[in-house]
Amino acid sequence: MAKETKSEKVKGAHSSPRRCWIYKSARREEMYLYLADENGFDAVPKALIGKMGRLDLVMELELHSGRKLARANVAEVIKSLQKKGYYLQLPPLDMPRRHRLQ
Repeated sequence: MAKETKSEKVKGAHSSPRRCWIYKSARREEMYLYLADENGFDAVPKALIGKMGRLDLVMELELHSGRKLARANVAEVIKSLQKKGYYLQLPPLDMPRRHRLQ
């Protein structure tokens, strides 16, 4: 029996792709908010929305266990979208402090 990968452990990882919408923070460079629903901002805490400032739609994307993301683990993103309705991608740690969420 083949060993299960981390991506496959996510509930529904073998099912059809999961659509998500990715918004970029106008206030924080390299910070992105993935939403399970195109306008699913109600799932996101108001304080977080306030810290991110204006959110601009960057792209619509289909997630599945075989997809690679540049700075996030696809299994963790899918799990967060299923559980919370959103996933927050923070800037890399090597970015200057002024760009990080405070």
